[in-house]
Amino acid sequence: MAVAEANKIFERSSIRGGEFLIKETQASQIFIPEEFNEEQQMIAATCREFLAKEIWPRLDEIDHAKSPELIASLMDKAGELGLLGTAVPEEYGGFGMNFNTSMLVAEATGAGNSFSVALSAHTGIGTLPILYYGNEEQKSKYLPKLASGEWKAAYCLTEPDSGSDANSAKTKARLSGDGQHYIVNGQKMWITNGGFADVFIVFAKVEENGQTDKNLTAFIIDKTSGGITMNEPEHKMGIKGSDTRQIFFNDCEVPVENMLSERGNGFKIAVNILNIGRIKLAAAALGGAKKVAEQAINYANERKQFGTSIANFGAIKHKIAEMAVGMYATESAAYRVGQNIDDLITAFQAKGMSDSEAKLKALEELAIECAIMKVHGSEVLDFVVDEGVQIFGGMGFSADAPMDRAYRDSRINRIFEGTNEINRMLVVDMLLKRAMKGQLDLMGPAAAVGKEIMSIPDFGADEEETLFAKEKKVVRNLKKAVLMVAGAAVQKFMMKLSEEQEIIMSLADMVIEIYVAESVLLRVEKRIGLLGEERNALQKDLALVYLNRSVEKVNSAGRAAITSFAESDELNVMLMGLKRFTKIEPSNLKNARRRIADELIAKNNYTF
Repeated sequence: MAVAEANKIFERSSIRGGEFLIKETQASQIFIPEEFNEEQQMIAATCREFLAKEIWPRLDEIDHAKSPELIASLMDKAGELGLLGTAVPEEYGGFGMNFNTSMLVAEATGAGNSFSVALSAHTGIGTLPILYYGNEEQKSKYLPKLASGEWKAAYCLTEPDSGSDANSAKTKARLSGDGQHYIVNGQKMWITNGGFADVFIVFAKVEENGQTDKNLTAFIIDKTSGGITMNEPEHKMGIKGSDTRQIFFNDCEVPVENMLSERGNGFKIAVNILNIGRIKLAAAALGGAKKVAEQAINYANERKQFGTSIANFGAIKHKIAEMAVGMYATESAAYRVGQNIDDLITAFQAKGMSDSEAKLKALEELAIECAIMKVHGSEVLDFVVDEGVQIFGGMGFSADAPMDRAYRDSRINRIFEGTNEINRMLVVDMLLKRAMKGQLDLMGPAAAVGKEIMSIPDFGADEEETLFAKEKKVVRNLKKAVLMVAGAAVQKFMMKLSEEQEIIMSLADMVIEIYVAESVLLRVEKRIGLLGEERNALQKDLALVYLNRSVEKVNSAGRAAITSFAESDELNVMLMGLKRFTKIEPSNLKNARRRIADELIAKNNYTF
């Protein structure tokens, strides 16, 4: 690719993570799911067919299996179809798909409950550290067998005393006397696929001359290395079929050539791999949510009360519509991020970076958006399954109905890949750090907003008549709201803002809603450009309902933050500014929801 073409890709993307807060994105700059080509749709269909044939009929058997052999055998079948090698380059036995296609695969397999967890752990955190950080010898040895499923992978980071604070791990590695091996000793817990994995990505701190490294180092450890023992599978609230264990390394000998990347680079590896896990989790959660919504719609059509299907009741329609709005929003934003990642990868490669370097740099750049989507996707799934239980009523509480498993299995997603609380704090922390480094100009726009709230309001007399002009102004004002609150909080607390976690959480909620609301509007605008306005009436309803929901959430979170630190005149001025920046014209959202729900009820499925 020519550098000029790469620069165009670079320019059309939101290159700086978090830049969406200060830069307006055009609909032409984003990717929407309707643009997936026939080949990509066929890949997704293959994934769904695999779940329908191999997984859904055996969900009870998977959950109650007494050994990991069943999941391992299902992983073998997935490997035969190529589902384990979607992100692995062709030269190592994979399909070499781009990032957004691998996102589509994550969504399509996300409705597989416990199996989906095993699959994503293997293809993501189990395989990608070697793909992105391994040397050529390591890639050639491990990737073909991981892509085929001959070898299964597990990721060993968490320890009893180190969860969110991963770099505090106590597992140690010391060089043997002959310099040929590292001797690893330690304990890891919550290890997905632990009972049947052949390859472990293990993080430990190197000891030398009585001194322990400050940062982790990553190692590839084969099951045949010896010195590896494990507990029985954990008894869990949900994802019961996922094999989760404590793993013990007792004088485990690891060849020196199995160090992954460089000594002390393990924490960076862990962080960057988690970025991938976060955005992929959003896609998988979306797939799970769509399956639950389908089951809830089916039940609402079948269940009769007072002489009619409960799907005809307004309260049920409200629930179905709200489920649909949340899923549509997650879908819109997730694939926007996925394409931004692909565009950055292409641009970085054209500027001379290797494939691995380009992918890591792109993911690092968009780490803010990855964290945003992890939170949003997992919480939409939780909302959908909760409403699914309610639509099923008493049957929703029965273990014989599908909501029981869906409800229990969904809960882990707000903990996986860093808790949602950690991810919220990361969103704000990364934004502010980039601002402090001069990588993202937040303070200038924040200062401008501070002046604006003291001026006469703009009553919109000169508003454009273009599509979504009013709605886009709402989004611009929501951005002003978060800049106003964040700017004031930084001035108030300076370097101690990190100690004010409640305020940071509120700021994160504002940022998340802004990014997703903008993504929905841009998707519908682009759809209308491709298909025309008549074929997008329901999509406009979806965007309108979500935007109204976002305005309410931004107002509530902003008020919570402001009242946590502002007083007297400052308090009144900021609340006045918040009120100005969180206005939206009233509309009949009840009718919009009914139109959305009626469409899905008529189709007896979640499709638009």
